[in-house]
Amino acid sequence: MNRTTLSLIAAAAALAAVTGFAAATAPGGDGDSAKAAARLPVERSSLLCPAPSTSDLAETAYTSYTPASKGSGSSGKAALSQATRELTDGTGSGKGKADKPVLSPLKPGKPVAGESSGAESPALVGSADGNLAPGWTVQQTTEVAAGTGRGLLGVNCSAPDTDFWFPGASTAKERSDYIHLTNPDDSAAVVDVQLYGANGAIKSDVGEGIQVQPHSSVPVLLSTLTDKPQTNVTLHVTARSGRVAAAVLAADDKLGGDWLPASADPAGTVVLPGIPKDATSVRLVAFTPGDNDADLKIQLASPTGRITPAGHESLHVKSGMTAAVDLGDVTRGEAGSLVLTPTGDSAPVVATLRVVRGKGADQESAFIPATRPVGARVTVADNRAKGSTLSLTAPGAAGTVKVTASAGTEGGTPVTKTYTVKGGTTMSVRPPVPAGLKGSYALTVEQVSGGEVYGSRMLDVSDADVPGVPMFTVQTLPDDRGTVSVPHADQDLSVLQK
Repeated sequence: MNRTTLSLIAAAAALAAVTGFAAATAPGGDGDSAKAAARLPVERSSLLCPAPSTSDLAETAYTSYTPASKGSGSSGKAALSQATRELTDGTGSGKGKADKPVLSPLKPGKPVAGESSGAESPALVGSADGNLAPGWTVQQTTEVAAGTGRGLLGVNCSAPDTDFWFPGASTAKERSDYIHLTNPDDSAAVVDVQLYGANGAIKSDVGEGIQVQPHSSVPVLLSTLTDKPQTNVTLHVTARSGRVAAAVLAADDKLGGDWLPASADPAGTVVLPGIPKDATSVRLVAFTPGDNDADLKIQLASPTGRITPAGHESLHVKSGMTAAVDLGDVTRGEAGSLVLTPTGDSAPVVATLRVVRGKGADQESAFIPATRPVGARVTVADNRAKGSTLSLTAPGAAGTVKVTASAGTEGGTPVTKTYTVKGGTTMSVRPPVPAGLKGSYALTVEQVSGGEVYGSRMLDVSDADVPGVPMFTVQTLPDDRGTVSVPHADQDLSVLQK
């Protein structure tokens, strides 16, 4: 069997896996196949949640939600179960699949919540089929009342992949950053972890060939990869074999802690949405993985339009080197979003913002990575009656989105509202709340018309548990990719197997 035939069979198998179809269209010269292509809901999704905390004081909430999708069928199943806990060096039992599910969603349109406590809560491995797969979202939210990394730690559980960029990580003495690697599959994954500082790649043999056993998770302390601490580094995670989910748990002695998600893929124009209006400190960290340097124009999309921060008009990012700039209280009391655009022949970049709220001993931090547009649809779970803020940014032309608040985990009626974001601005709003809400709820955002809209959700749970500390976390809202483009089936590729 030649390579072309193998490739076609592999393509057909992949298509069948995500759509349930066993045939695909062969390339044609008349373009009819392209015209017949349709977008259909995916039929299987995988999500992985990292181990939430090493603190005995940690209290973690899990919230699962799947929005209803046309054409996704009338049945499905989903479950999140415990992964095997491994040591930092990749050793551990590595045995078997997970135990009894921690969460078992039942139907689209109804969020389901669960919880765990203490430092022994493991990573979770989950999958969803049928009508529970398209747009399946799980939010992991952890409150830590004291100690290093004190604060609100939030992360959207993510799909497995093979390549991740994390600008904004650190190996400084005041930070304890762990990269959590979780393997959902039946065979081991082999992963390389590489750090890049202000002067380029940081040499280390420790980060090469990390084995992640089936259905298990490995945490790696970044400071063990180098003997020279650096405040701002970019972390690159690549899977040599298999696939993993990856997220960085960043804990600071003074600034609290939160999850640092991966940046969107390298791009020329980068949008980082949802800087809180009361941010007291904002740091931009950027990296270009290509062979050429990047020259970026820095602008803030404010409620009234784009402005250039005084003294921070541009940023030069050298190839293979991490660049960082402190923007201070760049929002000046108004919520905004950072937009980076190339000047001249500039290389693509990845980027992240570290955002700090509060002052003195009462500071808390969160991260906003570069993200994709809202696109067709995106969902964020675990919203509360009070404390949720939705930020929407239209960096180009004005755009309109529809926002739907789901029913609550314990009751409530869905509510929908439409927002139009003026071009070049950021709109910060309290999102709609379900009528008669009991428990937490999900927000689904859909692009209706106009230019691209980017978004994020801030969750604030400041209360008497940690007096004076603004406990918050920010999650960006990239398109959920809950549908796949399927061409018209006029050739059965199964004949190629004969």
